[in-house]
Amino acid sequence: MIPLRDDNPIRTRPVVTFALIALCTLAFLWQVSLSANGQQQVAYLFGFIPAVLFGNAQLEGQWIPASTTIITSMFLHGGWLHLIGNMLYLWIFGDNIEDRIGRGRFLVFYLVCGGVAALGQGLADPQSEIPMIGASGAISGVLGAYLVLYPRAKVLVLLPLLIFITTVRVPALVVLGIWFAGQLLSSLIAAPGSGGVAFAAHVGGFVAGVVLIRLFLRDRRRPRRRA
Repeated sequence: MIPLRDDNPIRTRPVVTFALIALCTLAFLWQVSLSANGQQQVAYLFGFIPAVLFGNAQLEGQWIPASTTIITSMFLHGGWLHLIGNMLYLWIFGDNIEDRIGRGRFLVFYLVCGGVAALGQGLADPQSEIPMIGASGAISGVLGAYLVLYPRAKVLVLLPLLIFITTVRVPALVVLGIWFAGQLLSSLIAAPGSGGVAFAAHVGGFVAGVVLIRLFLRDRRRPRRRA
């Protein structure tokens, strides 16, 4: 299932969501403007490398603190599909979370979830010297928050049925539940040290979003009517 949009209205303009999409897009355009060697150097310089963070490896010419790459890695992507897929999910689900908790809190929440996601991937394979890049971990936190706050919201998804493709509206609980189950299963069967998708980061970010979103709510207390 590929989500296309939700039916969850917002009250305010999602400035932070727009800004994050713009920054990721600009960073990617900068990446693709470089040579293949330059792109690789950028990935190793600004990408998150677990072995470097945990002191299990050192990279020559690494002048950026390893802890800083937890943040910088969130704004880099490995290809057009990687970028478009991440930005689509952020566009659909991020605006409602920003609208609910406020712009400043949303930015902090996004970065915290991304940090937890990176550490989750690092702890799963602390010897890995493969740079991790992408906003997937932070966006996974947004998805976890959406699941908690709006499980019944309807999401329009693209659904392939054998040789046919159709669209159908399904609850966010189903869309995001299936997505998380797939990420969890993939993280359990992924071989340590292998490249590709950082499934453990997705799982870590999602769980962080589920657990932390209540701490970021502005309206934790529901209004009561007086008799």
